[in-house]
Amino acid sequence: VTFFPAMLTLPAGGSATFFCNISRENDAGAEYSLNWYKETNHSQAQKIAEMSRNNSLTKTEKYLLTNHTPAFKIEILNLHQNDSGSYYCGLIAFFEPDKVMESNRSHLVVTAAPEKKNATDEPEMEEGNPLDHVKAMLPGILLLAGAVVLLIFGYLTVMYRRGGMIPCGGFTKEEKPPTVSVSTVDYGVLEFQWDQCTQVPPETQPVDQTEYATIIFPEEKPVTPERGKKHQD
Repeated sequence: VTFFPAMLTLPAGGSATFFCNISRENDAGAEYSLNWYKETNHSQAQKIAEMSRNNSLTKTEKYLLTNHTPAFKIEILNLHQNDSGSYYCGLIAFFEPDKVMESNRSHLVVTAAPEKKNATDEPEMEEGNPLDHVKAMLPGILLLAGAVVLLIFGYLTVMYRRGGMIPCGGFTKEEKPPTVSVSTVDYGVLEFQWDQCTQVPPETQPVDQTEYATIIFPEEKPVTPERGKKHQD
């Protein structure tokens, strides 16, 4: 009867699997039973499970036994550190009373379960990194926000003044510059002609005489002040 593997080291919370193998001579049709034992610090062995040849599967809260003749598998479930120790199996042959064949010992070492803090520390560090970046960028963000506010304030001020609501010392869009009138001088020619028919002899002309003249304009009328103003407008 052999028991293997010889050594297992597993963390708490898992399961350990051992195999107990019997020789073909003991499997020649005779009735037998297999027992599993546990020793702790070379103390007296303690029976932990048993299985007969005719059973294919046996399950308890702690152990799962499976018949794969000539090999029998035992699984130790939900390991705890107090499951550490030496394990072996014993073959009890019913055709030879009081005959028990024991296998070699296999050792199981159950270590402490991995601490969950280690798994959660890294995400916490990763979550803390964005906060550090935000803190580093906060002064720049504040400066940028202040610049944007100043730009908006300046733009509103300029638009407010352009709308004619604040006098700026100049002309707004609603106001028009005063018109400046420019006087122009037009020159014409006056021609005086004597009326030959109404001439008075020199001897009859008084000292203070009144002379009359006829103004004749050419065909193209000269530009008068009123016409010049209308032309300029």
